[in-house]
Amino acid sequence: MKLLIVEDENDLCRSLAKGLTKKGYAVDIAQDGITAYEQIQINEYDLILLDINLPKLDGISLLQKIRAKNLEQKILILSAKSTVQDRITGLDEGANDYLTKPFHFAELEARIRNLLRWQFIKQNAILHCGAITVDTQAKTVYKNEKPIKLTKTEYTILEYLMIHQKQIISAETLIEHIYDSQADLFSNAIKVHISSLRKKIGAQYIQNIKGLGYRIIEREA
Repeated sequence: MKLLIVEDENDLCRSLAKGLTKKGYAVDIAQDGITAYEQIQINEYDLILLDINLPKLDGISLLQKIRAKNLEQKILILSAKSTVQDRITGLDEGANDYLTKPFHFAELEARIRNLLRWQFIKQNAILHCGAITVDTQAKTVYKNEKPIKLTKTEYTILEYLMIHQKQIISAETLIEHIYDSQADLFSNAIKVHISSLRKKIGAQYIQNIKGLGYRIIEREA
């Protein structure tokens, strides 16, 4: 999943990016509202973490601009403003959640997981496809109840395909959602990861639709 952190406090911004990257997310950062808005026009994000006190364009104004064009974008406000009225304003303007600073990283991660599950039609934390089980909270994969060891990238690809079962997902879409904006959209890396993933979970589960992309399907060899 691809996140955008919009935060002008450099140390916090870098710390969040580092922590969330370790958890398997692709992370972009912006440290003012104008830069953030420009990035949102170019890239597709599964979730935006948004501070309110931003230079050039404040967080509430940025939130309003996003909502004017996109009602589905998931936005989590991270702010030192902690009054009830501050939270009401943020939520009324269209934020999906509001977390006050300081906060525990574990709580932030839990709120991110929750919002991403809501994004995909209230998906359960446990996803199934045939003998394959993916626990999106523990980030673990099982086949016939036996654990399968995947790399971080392989897991992220599998999770995205499982969430979008029966849909054909292009390589470009996978790259957009599992890598940050510096990724090479013409890279052959996705094919390599898909090939390795098919060997580990069973080639029959990932269908390659020539010229269109990949789809996870429930069938046995």
